[in-house]
Amino acid sequence: MKSMKNLLIASALGLASYASMAAEHQDKPVRIAAPFEIKGTDPALSGDILLRMDVVETLVEVNERAEPIPALAQSWQVSADGLQWQLNLRPNVRFHDGSPLDAAAVVKSLNTARSKAGLLDKTPIAAIRGEGQRVTITLSEPFTPLLSVLAESRSQILALASWDAQDNITRIIGSGPFMLTSFQPPQSLAVKRFDDYWGEKPAIAAASYLSSGRAETRALLAESGDADYVFNLDAASRQRLARKPALQLPAIPVPRTLMLKLNAGDPLLAEQPVRAAISMAIDRNALAMAVLRYPGAASQLFPPNMGEWHNSALQPLQFNPQLAAQQLQATGWTLGADGVLTRNGQRFSVTLLTFPDRPELPLMAMVIQQQLRKVGIEVKINSTNASEIPAQHHSNRLQLALFSRNFALTPDPTGTLLQDYAEKGGDWGAMNWHPAGFSAALHTLTQSTDTAERAQARNLITASLQQDLPVIPIAWYQQSAAINSKLKNVTLDPFERHFGLRQMQWEQ
Repeated sequence: MKSMKNLLIASALGLASYASMAAEHQDKPVRIAAPFEIKGTDPALSGDILLRMDVVETLVEVNERAEPIPALAQSWQVSADGLQWQLNLRPNVRFHDGSPLDAAAVVKSLNTARSKAGLLDKTPIAAIRGEGQRVTITLSEPFTPLLSVLAESRSQILALASWDAQDNITRIIGSGPFMLTSFQPPQSLAVKRFDDYWGEKPAIAAASYLSSGRAETRALLAESGDADYVFNLDAASRQRLARKPALQLPAIPVPRTLMLKLNAGDPLLAEQPVRAAISMAIDRNALAMAVLRYPGAASQLFPPNMGEWHNSALQPLQFNPQLAAQQLQATGWTLGADGVLTRNGQRFSVTLLTFPDRPELPLMAMVIQQQLRKVGIEVKINSTNASEIPAQHHSNRLQLALFSRNFALTPDPTGTLLQDYAEKGGDWGAMNWHPAGFSAALHTLTQSTDTAERAQARNLITASLQQDLPVIPIAWYQQSAAINSKLKNVTLDPFERHFGLRQMQWEQ
């Protein structure tokens, strides 16, 4: 009898010890490294990082089919005329400072977002009002993608104490499952689990984020074990790290397209046949295989994983340098003595902006430079800060820019298109390009719920982009990461909204 009692005691002690060890194991912080720079407390600048780290939340989330689902708003209704949206806030939600989620915080957060350049300022909102746990958004005209806009990172909801007396956001007080413990722009932040979170509690107790713009540095962080989750790998590093048993390397297709933006108002690029010739001079298959090292050549702007936005009826973009040369000649360009095209005494020489945050971009720029040189176009590459592209867009100095664009910034890409391809163009979209009917088609998508009307509008938009080429699609994107093999339940988010911290667990 005594031996049985001792056995039970030993078992109990063993279980307690195991539980203690398991809990202790989950206390190990997850160290994340990614290329995104922390630009400050303003959600308009760094809201995406705070959402990825699960510090802040939005009223609406997104499921795996890109459909809006309840988050801080547990339900919503829209009036019959489409002008009034009523959102019912989730009860018993607290911010990280202990204050409750209420309409006042939501109204303040959304009105702040509306006051800055983004998606909410392009939404026809007449007023945002609220009381208690109910918020009402009144529109000046119907706007069907409203829920998608509310899911965007810049529409994050903060506690009222986040603003100072001068109405500036000086503290990030969110409601997510992790709360900030350190905030060191532009490079790092740290979080810990928020024990009063309204939803399922994460297993991971803490995490840190390090901004590292150079892909080689991020790969070394993964290889040396100094980071547990390294986001966005270059192809060469991916192949090298694949041989490391201590790492797992997931990769998924994402609705992101690598593209060349052209200033359609620039005298050298204003003619559609010239833009078409540039497109035909680029060997996308060779580019994708040489730089990305997977068959990701883009035949149109929207990749196949974008469902109804991928228009299979479009004639695919082709590589045909001979036809490109003929087309340039037909528009009056002739080869000069140095092999560069000239017309009326002007050389066809353009500057291409890109940036190294995404490691494949400078490499792709160099290959494009060589390919365009073969048809007589001289390209000067300026690999600089990403912010230079919007700056030169606004000053109208930009000629070419190479970057990648995620069309799932909002679950419905209409929101991203409104930002990039509206009448005045956008930083990461068209420039000086206003085709007939395009704005009307975008408007239809924001107002109509008729399936046939919406399909017709999408067809017009995709056909116009393919025909006029205000941007030239180069490659469809795969996202990849290097992850400590002892970190479990890690999945890459195809919408690039979250790192997945709330699902992660350390191996026991």
